[in-house]
Amino acid sequence: MEDINSAVENLIHGSNTLFILLGAVMVLAMHAGFAFLEVGTVRLKNQVNALSKIISDFAVSALAYFFVGYWVAYGVTFFQPAAALTADHGYALVKFFFLLTFAAAIPAIISGGIAERAKFGPQLCATLLIVAFVYPFFEGLIWNGNFGLQSWLSERFGASFHDFAGSVVVHAMGGWLAFGAVLLLGRRDGRYRDGRLVAFAPSNIPFLALGSWILIVGWFGFNVMSAQSIAGISGLVAVNSLLAMVGGTVAALLVGRNDPGFLHNGPLAGLVAVCAGSDLMHPIGALATGLVAGALFVWAFTATQVKWKVDDVLGVWPLHGLCGVWGGIACGIFGQQTLGGIGGVSLISQLIGTGLGVLVALLGGFLVYGVIKLTVGIRLSQEQEYYGADLSIHKIGAMSHE
Repeated sequence: MEDINSAVENLIHGSNTLFILLGAVMVLAMHAGFAFLEVGTVRLKNQVNALSKIISDFAVSALAYFFVGYWVAYGVTFFQPAAALTADHGYALVKFFFLLTFAAAIPAIISGGIAERAKFGPQLCATLLIVAFVYPFFEGLIWNGNFGLQSWLSERFGASFHDFAGSVVVHAMGGWLAFGAVLLLGRRDGRYRDGRLVAFAPSNIPFLALGSWILIVGWFGFNVMSAQSIAGISGLVAVNSLLAMVGGTVAALLVGRNDPGFLHNGPLAGLVAVCAGSDLMHPIGALATGLVAGALFVWAFTATQVKWKVDDVLGVWPLHGLCGVWGGIACGIFGQQTLGGIGGVSLISQLIGTGLGVLVALLGGFLVYGVIKLTVGIRLSQEQEYYGADLSIHKIGAMSHE
């Protein structure tokens, strides 16, 4: 009997390790999506820089999170013999890998907002600081119960702040950090002339679409695998993610009037918004969440560029910042049993947790990028920007001319 129990336990731990490893690999693949979405959106003279930023940011994020960030968030370090790290098939290590891919999404999000005019080295310094300190502080607050915030919300309002897969913890955090960086950087040269927007057309719609599709597929690892164990897996999360993605696509198609840039960002808006409540909502609630997110993105992106004259190249503040905020709130609405949800969620707690995420990200973004701007500078020179980041930084263009 003891042997059977041991074998079953061994199988469970092995299955959980494999499950979360597959999730980590799927979210790792999403970084290719971030890269190609940016490559397709920026001008031809900045494509090499877009690719270089994403992979370099990931490497710096991995180091920052392994040595500092994971400890800040969860109080766990890996400064022990390798033999000790193999417990439960090394589940603790793979869990770190999975959560690292979330942490590394933050600079990947920011990268799209600051494209075409940011210095390379200073951005890597910002990545180091954000992934080591700013993001893990809020991550630990929400997902590890640090400093008693979640306990207080639960006692005061009947439920803690619920963010199953990171609408606020990851996406709103990345979007609002990017907002501060974009404002401190300023607009690209020539983007506005006589107060009017000058169109900078995407360089490659097929690459933009490829990036969107890679992100869409990887997102099912992002959401479903957030259960972090076989026992916690739920088909509800998968179908809610699917319908939110479809809702975002349809809304962006209609509101965006067939524009391919809007059309391929719409599904991402829906997926951003459904992360928080994907384990609680009824599928129809997830569809409604996605529909609102898709329309919100198109409206906010247009207003940001045209009316407010904020030069957020990929629209990461509308897509991740605003749709992430909507996701935190939508969880408190459509997660309620009266609207077909599972319940156990408080709208007031959702509002407080979401607002706190925005505050931490804004303060962190202005602090990190503000200090770097004052010390080493964060923007390319006018000449470097004119010739493009590819030639100015990497000394090679995306297209070879023989």
